[in-house]
Amino acid sequence: MDFSTLEKRIDVTFENKDVLKQALTHRGFLNDNRGWKLGHNERLEFLGDSVLELVVTAYLFNRYEDAPEGKLTEYRSALVNIQVLSTLAKELGLNDFILLSNGEAKDATGRARQIILGDAFEALIGAIYFDRGLGTAHRFVTKYILSRAEEFIAKDRLGNSKGALQMIAQEKLKMTPTYAVLEQKGPDHDRQFVVGVYFGSELIATGQDGSKKLAEVQAAKAALDVKGWTVI
Repeated sequence: MDFSTLEKRIDVTFENKDVLKQALTHRGFLNDNRGWKLGHNERLEFLGDSVLELVVTAYLFNRYEDAPEGKLTEYRSALVNIQVLSTLAKELGLNDFILLSNGEAKDATGRARQIILGDAFEALIGAIYFDRGLGTAHRFVTKYILSRAEEFIAKDRLGNSKGALQMIAQEKLKMTPTYAVLEQKGPDHDRQFVVGVYFGSELIATGQDGSKKLAEVQAAKAALDVKGWTVI
């Protein structure tokens, strides 16, 4: 596998190429390749997690000067989570470089694949820090995460809409919102779901997306707006 392609893609040239290879070596790969001279990526993942948290925390501390600790923690969680990291890993094409066992390469899907990708992204950060130092690692995190901080924070707030709607509805109305698909439209390759959110039998709002779950999120956000309920 030509890892130089990945180096060009992320604009980082490793002095020790083995560090990059190890960052992309999943534990399961070693079971199928007993002669592999490198270890798996879990130690580099541990290192990368710490570097990522430090860089992101420092950025948020300086960016949001008046935000209390709880809000900074919320923002950090929006930037450093498996959904964001796995998405970035996909965008970088890490899936083409991660060394997996034959079984994992074939069968790891959904949440399992998401975890593999997110862990590899953290391991890559750890490898950059280990091989090139904090400055290069900081530039990498800035380019791929901090430059999109507001986008990820906004998406996280949107994703929390369902939980917020349920909490407020139970508190104010002693009711739990329910969701139902009202309409499916579009061709199979571009199916759109229209979902309604109800309080009892009353339709409060609707949302639309290509995913049922995301349509529910959109409906919840719309319901919060309809009710004038502010999520703090």
